[in-house]
Formats: sequence, structure tokens, C-alpha cells
Amino acid sequence: MFRELPLPTHFDSARVGAVWRVPYQERAAQALAWAKQQNIRPAANDQFRICLIAVDMQNTFCVPGFELYVGGRSGTGAVDDTRRLCEFVYRNLENITQIVPTMDTHQAAQIFHSLFLLDARGEHPAPFTLVSAEQIARGEWRFNPALAASLGISVEYGQRHLEYYARQLKTSGKYDLTIWPYHALLGGIGHALVSAFEETIFFHSIARSSQPDFHVKGDQPLTEHYSVLGPEVQTGFDGAPLAPKNDKIFKKLETFDAVIIAGEAKSHCVAWTIADLLDDIRVHDRTLAEKVYLLEDCTSSVVIPGVIDYTEPADAAFQRFADAGMHLVRSTDPFSSWDGIRLNRRSS
Repeated sequence: MFRELPLPTHFDSARVGAVWRVPYQERAAQALAWAKQQNIRPAANDQFRICLIAVDMQNTFCVPGFELYVGGRSGTGAVDDTRRLCEFVYRNLENITQIVPTMDTHQAAQIFHSLFLLDARGEHPAPFTLVSAEQIARGEWRFNPALAASLGISVEYGQRHLEYYARQLKTSGKYDLTIWPYHALLGGIGHALVSAFEETIFFHSIARSSQPDFHVKGDQPLTEHYSVLGPEVQTGFDGAPLAPKNDKIFKKLETFDAVIIAGEAKSHCVAWTIADLLDDIRVHDRTLAEKVYLLEDCTSSVVIPGVIDYTEPADAAFQRFADAGMHLVRSTDPFSSWDGIRLNRRSS
């Protein structure tokens, strides 16, 4: 068990930071041949079931020059993460039962995009502006009334919601409302999976007869959705729900023997997905944390040189996850060496 495979010949590590078309029919034929050559069984035959949750491995975060490229402190963070994650999947193709990609999905008019807000002069905030509830109360920032009709709300509702939302973020101890550059726009090239990882998922699907389980998040205009498990603020000031909570990821813990998590960015969507998962674990069964493995070398933090660096808060969050029973591992370590990997193994 836990045999490691060689990398298939089509994989080119030099292309992981670029955008290109995956040749599906060619890769499908190669995947079938590879499965036969390496004697890889269908995922349905797995006795020890492993799920890989790949958070937001999209062009907008993973390709240099795109809107929210996660360079980390090295500047090559997401490119290196993509290469290591692709290699990890190929080496462990017969060990990974299912891949679960999450997809950050936005439109122009959302609460964290510039279009949503105006200052006292009627100008939109610049990317990476931090907006506090106090600033909104003082009139420094207000809801853009021109959006009310297309969002199906009144101008008064939009203004009350903006201030309420910012206060809820502060109360929960999360970051101030951050104005992000327009990114991961539905239908755009930035929304797509980074090509190398898309190809890896497709190859795994064919070789193992395993359908990936895609999860879309972040498409509700009045709340943020860093975590795939649920929105940052779940209800409006009037008690109406803003976006539903997603319990499907938690259920993976109940149906799989191990859940591996990687992706972008460590400081935001990855960390908050894990934090929400840990909250659910604490409610239902704390021992489930032992099933979770965090690929430390396949995730990087948001770093804007000279502006902000989230590396230390992200590292501290990962240490809290480890203290709760989750495992910090590296993609280059064989499964057989992962501490606790066999604790939940089913009897053959």
C-alpha cells in the first residue's frame, strides 16, 4: 500500500506557471495506458479512502501577472505550490480516491470589490483598501447607490448592510473588510483552474475512474466567502440569510479515512476553510481532526511587498490546527511516513 509512482512523461514542471489548453483526448488515452501499465485500480476499489481538497487552484491566484497572484515572500509561491501539488498527485495517483477542487467565483458588483463602495467625493476605493465599520459610520465610505437596482435591494438597505457587515467582521475577530482587485470573475480566464493542475485532475479522473467533486464559493454579492464551508457573515441586519453553509466538506471526514488540504492562499481561503472545518469537528467529534493532513509546502500566504504580509498570522493559524490534532506534512514525504496516517485505516 502507499506505493509511489513515477511522474508521467507528459508532465512539464516548467509550464506550471502558464496558461494553456489541456489536450483532453490525448491525455485521456495516456491516462488509460498509464493505469494499465502501472496496474492502477479504479478508485471504487480503495479500501483506505483518501480525499484531496484543493482550495482555489485558479489562474487568478496561481499565475504570475494575474489579479491576485499569491507570490508569498519568495515571489514564486503559488508557482512552486502548483508544481509540488501536481507532482504529489501523480506520485500518489493510486492512493488518492477523489479530488475536491474549490472555485472562488465572483462578479464585478460584490461587497469586496471597488464598485460596491464610494468615498465622500464619489470615488471608488483602491485595491487593498481596508474599510472599517467606524469609517463607514463617519461617512468616509458608503454603498454605491447605482448598484441597488441590479442587486435587487434599496439604497437604504445597501448602506445599512455595509455598516452592519463591517461591524460583524470586527466582532468575529476577522480582518477588516478588504477591497480586493477584481478577480476570479465568472466566465473569465482568471476563474479557470491553473492549466497544469486542471490537467492533473483530468488525468487522475480518467486513470482512476473518479469524478472530481467541484465546489463553487463566493458568488453571493453581499458577503465574502473565503471558506468553502460558509460565508464570513451568514445573515444580514434583518436576519435574512446571505449564503448557505456547506456541510459537504465536513461529511468527507465521515466517509474518507484521510482528508488532505492544499491550495491558495494559506492566509485566507485555505486557513479559513480549515478553521471552519475544525469548528465543525469540535461540535461533532474532536477525534476527526486526526484524519486531516495539511500540505505545508503546497500553499503560500498573501504578501504585498511594502503593503502587507500575512505570513506570520497564517503560520500561527496552522500551528493552532496542529495543536488541535491535525497533521502538518510535506508533499515530498511518503504516505507511509505521515504521523497517524494509519490510525483510521479500515481493516481489510
